[in-house]
Parts: sequence; structure tokens; C-alpha cells
Amino acid sequence: MISEAGPDPIPPLGRIRAVQPSASYLLARLAIVEGRVRALVGRRRHDDPAPDDPFRGLYISDEQVDLLFESGVASRVVEWDDGPALVELEEEAARLEEAGPPVRLRALARRAGLDELDVDLLLVALAPDLDVRFERLYGYLNDDVSRRRASVALAIELAGASPWSAEARGRLAAEGPLISAGLIAIEDPDRPFLSRTLRVPDRVAGHLLGGDQRDPDVAPLLMEPAGRPAGPLTASLADVLAEGVDLVYLREKAGSSAPSLAAAALERNGRPSVVLDLNRLDNAEDVARLARLVRREALLDGGGVVAGPIDALSDRPGAAARAVTAIVDRVAAAHSVPLLLFGRTGWEPAWSTTVPLVAEVEPEAEDVRLEFWRQRLGPDAPGAMSDADVTGQFLLSSDQVARAVDAARLQARLDGRSLGLEHLRFGARAQNGAGLERLARRIHPHVGWDDLVLAPSTEATLKELAARARRRSLVLDEWGMRPGGGRGRGITVLFAGDSGTGKTMSAEVVAGDLGLDLYAVNLATVVDKYVGETEKNLERIFTEADGVNAVLLFDEADAIFGKRSEVKDANDRYANIEVAYLLQRMETFDGIAILATNLRANVDDAFARRLDLIIDFPTPDEHQRRALWDRCLAAGVPRDHDLDLEFCARAFELSGGNIRSIAITAAYRAAESGRAVTMVDLVGAIQQEYRKLGRLVVPGEFGRYYNLLGA
Repeated sequence: MISEAGPDPIPPLGRIRAVQPSASYLLARLAIVEGRVRALVGRRRHDDPAPDDPFRGLYISDEQVDLLFESGVASRVVEWDDGPALVELEEEAARLEEAGPPVRLRALARRAGLDELDVDLLLVALAPDLDVRFERLYGYLNDDVSRRRASVALAIELAGASPWSAEARGRLAAEGPLISAGLIAIEDPDRPFLSRTLRVPDRVAGHLLGGDQRDPDVAPLLMEPAGRPAGPLTASLADVLAEGVDLVYLREKAGSSAPSLAAAALERNGRPSVVLDLNRLDNAEDVARLARLVRREALLDGGGVVAGPIDALSDRPGAAARAVTAIVDRVAAAHSVPLLLFGRTGWEPAWSTTVPLVAEVEPEAEDVRLEFWRQRLGPDAPGAMSDADVTGQFLLSSDQVARAVDAARLQARLDGRSLGLEHLRFGARAQNGAGLERLARRIHPHVGWDDLVLAPSTEATLKELAARARRRSLVLDEWGMRPGGGRGRGITVLFAGDSGTGKTMSAEVVAGDLGLDLYAVNLATVVDKYVGETEKNLERIFTEADGVNAVLLFDEADAIFGKRSEVKDANDRYANIEVAYLLQRMETFDGIAILATNLRANVDDAFARRLDLIIDFPTPDEHQRRALWDRCLAAGVPRDHDLDLEFCARAFELSGGNIRSIAITAAYRAAESGRAVTMVDLVGAIQQEYRKLGRLVVPGEFGRYYNLLGA
């Protein structure tokens, strides 16, 4: 309750302090609001028939009812006499801004397009959050001790406007700058408009006082781009943003850094960026609400909004178009906040009535990517990092490079060693998404070139394949040897040879030499009896593989890459459609794909033109079989002195896979008997392998060891 002497005045706050100009300016403006509150309280006391009533605000007396009928609308419009003090305060704030940082309330008013009435309404609503005494004062003026915030009517009255003014009411409408920007929230929607409560969100109050803590509802969804590209596209994008373009769509490719590019372009214009990672959204998240909060963050910072990837919205239960439209409408519609969206899909015109600037974001050049690594590593960079081969095969964006280096450092700490190339490759592989693992089996290579036993020509061609993968950026990008016709920058190779001749192992060696993972596609997850489903499954695999730095292996490739045939029935027609789709999709694939087949003749001839290499894997000769026997019986396996590996290599024409299977069987037999591997174990294992292959065991082939078969 207010005493007859009137409310206690707030002590004068003096001039704006240069040390904390935003907070002191805010408190000085608050003193002006306090003066208006004092005057309005005095008027209410003068007209109040019972100012000392202890039950004030809990009931309405007959005298008050009569007074309500007597008072008119015009009496509720007050012209305050604080204009000269406000002018002097604004002039002082302007002088301080010329010499130092901007005063936050004034800067926010400029960015959000607030006029003096808007600022007054904002200050009236903000007062209880800055001084608790305003709670009781507002309770008195609202004639309700439980309502301690300003109502719409009270705020308009303290701002010197009429509650019947369409302009004043419009400033607090949903499309008004205060409400649309999220600077004021109107509560109690069931009440009449004038009696609804105004509240300033804590984030806005904190910002005006000098705080920079993000809204807790938005902070978990934001990311900080690691790199700042400085290429020609960054400069061009910065120029168009400076000219007033507010909606941009960046279509990124694998290895490109669209978020970093957008942030760098905004930074060139002196704008910070608020980057919303749509991959972090829950399906239950209200995209429109989040867009408003993110737009408010950008408005408070004086920056722009970067949001994406748009592709992440495609899995939402509602239409993805509605989600994108909500972001555009809540952000780009406010011309003071530029919106830069990014994603891999094309721009859909239905997303916005505003035509965006669409730009293609290409991956950075190899030397630029290497510089990203060096900058992030700093003095920890290994010496071999001077060679572009180290990172050439990893098509990573600047943000992925930052995460890869962090992962590499953690792995080096786990190993207890200094940072090495193997740790960097581990960190780079860690950036591969898990989506491909649901469609293919991930194989981390554990073999190298020394483990291969192949014909010299085959091994030489394999090394040429590895060289192609390492030098793609140089040849295709820098030297301009990229083929036309919409072809990608991928490498497609056919491994042809009998089962067990080393095709899968060779793919693992190539992947290991490049520091990449190997993904073996499971055909059971691809081939479907229903029309069109096989193509859909393959498209999912290729789409996931485009964003993964890995080698893709299609084993038994002739099952899906088979020859097209003459159409005699519907089955032939749809089978030919599958092959035709694959022919087109392989041309646009940007990764490394290896097709392994036992029957080269079954692969469609049209694939040969699209293949970069065809590598034949012949059955090993005697010299190679001898080396295979020695490799398969590893150095740790105890061997008896009677082992005759020269005889085995000469007598038994087997592939490397068969020899490995025999060696393992013989090792198990010896382990069970508790002794070294003997010729008896080896001959018995060969006999068992022959049965698996359906081959006859003849004395002439086993020679003098034939009599050991019964041992």
C-alpha cells in the first residue's frame, strides 16, 4: 500500500558512466520511468476515495465504482514533462558512443527498428526486473497486489499514449517489432488485451545490462564454425550481404565448409554469426519457436543467422517444407537479420516467397585443406605434414578438420605417444557418419603391402589405384582434368578373379595405404524383390558414401552390376532398369568404389567404359603359392621340422584363400594336440579343403605324403 506521503523516490543515478555505459544508461532511463510512476501514483491517490484502505486491490467499493463511471478516456492520456531530461540523456549517450562501444539499448533500438514509444514500452515492462520496488508500485497501479508486472494498459499510459490509439496498441501486436523480435512477451492470453501482462525475457534483460549468455533453449543447438575461409566466394558473398541481400542458400558438396563460409562472409561485414545446427534438433522441437529465439540471438548480437543442413529436416514427421518455411518466415522476414541456409539438396521455391541468392559451395583446394590442418595443429604438426599426400585423400571441411585434430590428440594421449600421422588419420576417419554402417560392414584395415602375394602386374596396378586416390585433387581440380558430362570425381575399379585370389584383401590394403576405412556392402540389404526398391537401397548407400571418406567395396558385384539382356518379360525389363540406374549413378559418385567379381564376363559391357581401372587377379603360380604358405603359417606358429612347404606349393594348385583356410585348420589341429604343426596336420587339412571344393583326393597329387591321410 502507498502512504499519503507518496512512494519513496529512487535516488538520482547521475550521468552515464563510461566504464559501464549500457547498464548506467539503462538505469538512467529507468529513473525517468520512475518519475512517471511517481506522478501516476500521485494522480491515483488524488482520485482515490479511500487511499488508506488495508484491503486495497481485493475488492471494489461503491465509491470506486462511481469514480470509474465519472472518469473518461481522455483522462488516461498523460503528457509527461521529462522531455528535456530525456533529450539531454540521449545527447550524452551519443557522445559516449562516438568514443567507445555502442550503448546496448540504443543499438538494439536501431537494429530492431524501435521508435521512442517502443523503447518506453520496453523500459516499463523491464522495470520490475531491474528494481524490485516496481513490483509493489505496479501492484498498486494495477489495483491488484498479485499483479506485479505492467499490464498493457499501464505500459501504454506510462509511455504517454492512449489505450484507444491503434498505433500504440499495434506496437504490442504480434507483428509489432517488440513482440515479433521476442523482446517482450505478452502473458495471460485469456484476459482482455489491455489487462494482459507484459514480461521482458531474462535473455533480453541480461543483454541490456551487458551480459552475453545465450538463451538456454537455444545454446545446445548452436555450433561455432572452426575455420574462416578467405576465398573469392567469401568476398563475393560478403559484398552481396553488404548490399542488403537477406536470404542466401548455400548448396554444399562433400568436403565443403558452408557454415564457415557463411560465418566468414558475415564477419567481413562486422557481423557475428549465430549458427543453428539442424542435425541437433529433436523431432518434437517446435522449429518456428526455435527460429524466433535464434533470430532474437542474432538481433541482440547485431549479427546474422546461419542454419542447416536443411537435409536434416527431411526426417521430421511433418513436411520438411513447412519447417524450412517457418525458419525463413521467422528470420528472413525481419530485414535487419540476414539468413544464410545451407544443405546438400536443391532449393525448393515453395519454401519462401522471397527469392534467395543460391550459391554452390565447392570443396576447398588441397593446399587450403592442408593449411587448415597446419593451423589447427600448430606446433604439434608432424614433419610429414609438409607433404600433401597425408591429407589429400581426406575430403574434410574446416570444421571437420578441427574435430579430427581434437580426436587425434585424444587418441595420442591414450596411446601415450606424441601426435603422429596414424593419429591424424584416425581423427579423420572418426568424422565419418554412422549412416553407412547401417547399410555396409565397416572394416578397419590391418594389412599392408607386405602382406600381399600377387603377380607383379597386379600389385603395380593396385599401387596405381592408390596413387590416383591421393592425387585426385591435383589432377582433377588444379590441373583441370575433370571430365565433362556431369561426371563426379570418383574412382571406380573392377577387381576380377577367382574366389580366394586376394580381391577383398587387396581392397583392404589400398584402403589402409590411404588411411581410410573399407565398407563392404552387404547385398542382402540391397537386393529387393519389389520393383524399384533395389535402386532406392543403392541410392541410400551412394548418398551416405558421398559424405564419407572411405573405400566402398561391392563384393560379388555381378549380382547387381550384371549384363543387360533382351527384354522377353517384365523381369528382364526391370532388371535392365536397375543396371541402367547404376550406370548413371556410378558416374556421379565422388568416392572410391571397388567392384569385385568372380565372373568378369557377367559384368555389363557399359561398365567397362565407366571404370577407371580393371585389375585381374590370376590364380597364383608356384612361386607365389610358396610365399603364401609361408605367410599364412605366421611367424608365431610353431612348425615341425618335417614341414615340406615347397612340395605343397608345387603339388597343390590352390588360391590364397584356400591356403589360408588350410593353414588355420592345421593350426587348430596342432593346438588341440599340444604340439607344433606337422606335415600330418597340413595334409589332413588339405584333404578337408578338397572335400569343401568337391575335388578328388588322388595319390598322384599327394605323392609320398598320401599315406599320411589316415594318420
